Order: sequence, then structure tokens, then C-alpha cells
Amino acid sequence: MTHSLPYEVNCSILFTELPLLERPAAARAAGFDGVEFWWPFAEAVPSDREVARFVSAVRDAGVRLVGLNFFAGDMPGGDRGLVSWPARSAEFRDNVDVVVGIGEELGTKGFNALYGNRLAGADPGEQDELAVENLALAARAVARIDGTVLVEPVSGAERYPLRTAADALAVIDRVQRETGVRNVGLLADLYHLAVNGDDVDRVIAEHAPRVAHVQIADAPGRGEPGTGELRLERQLTALQSRGYSGWVGLEYKPSGDSADSFDWLAPDRRGA
Repeated sequence: MTHSLPYEVNCSILFTELPLLERPAAARAAGFDGVEFWWPFAEAVPSDREVARFVSAVRDAGVRLVGLNFFAGDMPGGDRGLVSWPARSAEFRDNVDVVVGIGEELGTKGFNALYGNRLAGADPGEQDELAVENLALAARAVARIDGTVLVEPVSGAERYPLRTAADALAVIDRVQRETGVRNVGLLADLYHLAVNGDDVDRVIAEHAPRVAHVQIADAPGRGEPGTGELRLERQLTALQSRGYSGWVGLEYKPSGDSADSFDWLAPDRRGA
């Protein structure tokens, strides 16, 4: 048995050989109906013109924007989110309105709020308190468009405190307990979980109902499925059998041109 979950393309890690605004159309040409992006602008609050051009690029390509990250700082420079960063909390909050506006235009439902690194000189407890406030604020905002805020364990960032599914679920539980906000869910990137040492099969067996979005890459290497050792097809089938019915984001580093990195996936399985 294989799963029938729809795949979509993360256009911030795939099709990077193309200008950003050309990537949604490239994903559509490769047979996909959905895309997702990390924050696609250089700052938290881009110009109205920049936002309009991005929205048009997605809409004109005929794909759905399945997921969008909140502004996360300088990702290439090592930043991993502003949610728990006291000095940049206002910047995060200003970004929320822009994110909701884009989501409303494009029917987006999943919004990834990267937690942020531990900071030298900052009290981790105070960072966590701020994160609860900001996650609740963001979740209330995206609730207006039937959205969900996603909390993601991440690998490859030493100062990022959410490593395992249990780490992220503890944050989600705290947000729900202290604020009453319910539309916060786990982003299960099976690559990050595996690389960080989580038992992915156990996470699926115990927490599938709490998974709000899924991303995949193979390991080692973060390449396309089939280039590593992860049993992704089996795990996605297990997720679906336990009730997950959402999209699967392809968030891998292609070994060559992006368009050539989908050979593992039959064309009739790429559309929604």
C-alpha cells in the first residue's frame, strides 16, 4: 500500500536556479499544484508592490500557496526566527499582518513560525515566555483566515532549542494551556526529525493527529527521496493511515537542476 497524499514544492530550496518570481510557474510546469515558501522578501514588511508581484506570480502560475513562513531574520547568516527574540519582537508582530494579507489573497492555511535561536545574554525562560505570547498573537491573527501556525523542530542550527517532536509539542501545549489558542500545530519535517535522532516511526504512531504539515527530504544529505536511507514512503503511508490528509512539502536540495530532481515521483502523483 502507498499513500495518496498530495505533494507540493518548497520554492525557497527548489528551483533556486531561477528568479524567485519564476519558481511557481516552474513548479506548475513540473506537474505540481501547490508550492510553499520561506519568507520571500528581504525584510519583515516589504513594499506593497513587492507583495503584489509575489501574489501575482503564484496566482498566475495556477498553483496554491500551501505554506508560508513568517519572517525569520537572516537565514543564510544563521538566524532561525524572531518568535523568541526580545529585541526583534516588534518586527515579528509587524510581519504578522503582512503574512495574513498574503494568506488571505492566496488561500494559504499553514504558517511556519520558526522559534528562534537561544541568544547570548538572554534568559531562556524569558525567551520562552515571549515565544508563547508571539505564537498566540500570530495564531489569533491567522485564525481570521482559517489558518494554523506551525511549530517546527530544526536540525543544523546549534542554538535552536526545538530539536525533537517532543520539544515542539511541549511549546504547543504551553501555548494552548496558557492562552487558550488551539490553532497551533506540529510541522513534522521527517528529515529534521530523523537527523536530530527522533524515532520518526514512533512520532507518527503517537502524535499523527497533532501533525499539521509535513515536509520531507532524504538523509544523509537532504537530497531527494531515494538518495539516502530514510523510509519516507512507508512513513507517509503510516501518517495517512493515522488520519493525516494534508500536503507533503518537498524541501530537499536537488542534486542538479530542480526540474530533473523529480524522477523518483511519477507524474500522475504530483498533482493534488
